[in-house]
Amino acid sequence: MLAAVGCFSLMDAAMKLLVRHYPPFQVACLRGAAALPFVIVWLQLTGGWRGLTRVRWKLQAVRGVIGVGMLTSFIFSVKWLSLADAYAIFFAAPLLITALSVPFLGERVEWQRWLAIVVGLVGVLAMLRPTGQGWLSLAGLGALGAALAYAVSAVIVRVLSRTDTTGSMNIWYTISIAVGAGAIAAPGWVPLRREDWPWIAVVGMLGAAGQHFITEAFSLAPATVVAPFEYTALLWGVGLDLALWGVLPDPAILGGASVVIASGLYLLHRERTHLEAEHP
Repeated sequence: MLAAVGCFSLMDAAMKLLVRHYPPFQVACLRGAAALPFVIVWLQLTGGWRGLTRVRWKLQAVRGVIGVGMLTSFIFSVKWLSLADAYAIFFAAPLLITALSVPFLGERVEWQRWLAIVVGLVGVLAMLRPTGQGWLSLAGLGALGAALAYAVSAVIVRVLSRTDTTGSMNIWYTISIAVGAGAIAAPGWVPLRREDWPWIAVVGMLGAAGQHFITEAFSLAPATVVAPFEYTALLWGVGLDLALWGVLPDPAILGGASVVIASGLYLLHRERTHLEAEHP
C-alpha cells in the first residue's frame, strides 16, 4: 500500500499538469491507455495470463464503471485544488470502506468504530471549503465523490479476490478505464501535444505499478487494515505542491485532515484489537 501511494501521488502530479490542457475524461482515458502496455508486459513476465477470462464479469464491469467515475472526479478536483487539499478530502475513503464492509463483506463494526467514522466525516465536512467558496465547491465535492467511488471499488476488490486473479483484476480494470473514459471523451477530444507524450508515459507506468500494488494489498489483507496507509499521500501531496507549484495547504485543511487521520488510525487500532481477540 505504501508503494501504491507513492506511485499514485507522482501519477496525480503528472495528471494535474496534463489536465491544464485536456478535459478530465480525456486524461482518465490517457491514464488507462498508457498503463495498458505496462500491465501486459507485467502479465507476460509473471505468467499472469491464466485466469484472465474466468472472472466474475458483472462485478468486473461494475468496478470498471466506478473506476471511470472515480478517476475523472479526482482529476477534476486536482485541476482546481492543490494535491494536498484534494488528498485531505479524499481521506474519507478509509472511513467509508469500513462503513461499507458491513453490508457488502459481512464484517462486524462495533459502536466505537461507528463513532470514529462519524467524527472523521465531520472533519471532512470542515475541509470542504478548500477554495473559500463554501462546502458546495464542485472541486471539493469531486474529491469526496472520488473517495466514495474508491471505497466501493476497494470493497469490490475484496469480493473479487476470492475468485479472480490479481492479473485479471488489473487488466480488465485498465481496459475499462481506457475504453469507458475514451468513449465519453471522444466527442470533445483535444489533439495531443508532442511535449506531453513523456508525461503520458509517466502516468501510464506509475498507474500500472500503483494499480498492481493496491490490488495486491487489498487482496492480501482486510480493507480496514490496508486502507489507513493511504494517509501517507498527504506527505507526498505537501511535498509535490511545494516543489512543483510553490503552495502549501491551508491550516484549516490540515486541521480537518488531522481529525480524519486520527479517526482512521483509531479504526485501525480497533480492527487490530478485534483480530487479536478472535485469533489470540
